Amino acid sequence: MTARRRRPIRVRRPRVEVRHGKHGRELRVEGTFASWYRPGSPVTGSVWDAIAAPILALPPQRRRRVLLLGVGGGSAARVVRAIEPEAHILGVELDAEVVQAARDHFDLDAMGLEVVIADALAFLKDDDGRYDLILEDVFAGVGRNVHKPLWLPRPGHELALDRLAEGGLLVSNTLDEAREVGQSMRDLFPGVLRIQVADYENQVFVGGPGTLSGAALRAALVADPVLSSSARQLSFRTLQRDR
Repeated sequence: MTARRRRPIRVRRPRVEVRHGKHGRELRVEGTFASWYRPGSPVTGSVWDAIAAPILALPPQRRRRVLLLGVGGGSAARVVRAIEPEAHILGVELDAEVVQAARDHFDLDAMGLEVVIADALAFLKDDDGRYDLILEDVFAGVGRNVHKPLWLPRPGHELALDRLAEGGLLVSNTLDEAREVGQSMRDLFPGVLRIQVADYENQVFVGGPGTLSGAALRAALVADPVLSSSARQLSFRTLQRDR
């Protein structure tokens, strides 16, 4: 018996994919690791804890309004909600399919977020709100070719700065754009921190007042009941003082 060799059939993975494992749930968008969730735990032990951690650099009375650009499965928002239960968190997400996956598999609605399905740049241009904390976690692309859209860091971070309340913080999660984003933060803010995550390429930059201190933020994280378990994975460095 003979058989003709057939070409392998390439099956394209779903654009938005949820993977359920024994340790948690993973959201992938266009092949990119976008969110992680362990039911029963608000923390991830990775990048999303670093994105949310700067809320601890704000005094409790200044943690009331949080803007999240790029919701994904809600990993960073879940940490913020656990730290500050009374905060108003507004999440802006471009992709309605991502939001639906987060609702179906990541308990998004249980967090009490206000979610807007919109382009983050258009939102920043049109919005007139003021926020104590803006978390920017916006990427485009497919798989390992993921990158910031062309409007980040400029003019996106300039627009975000206009939306910050006095003394507020802007946080940006980066990959290959770390140098460019870091320089933009130095241009815009008197105080800048960098947070790195063990075993991840991400660098998270924090811009705010000149009083920002990596050592102080780390001490606050170690003392915090929500994020203390992530202390070993995160490192903090002060990059810029008041000018």
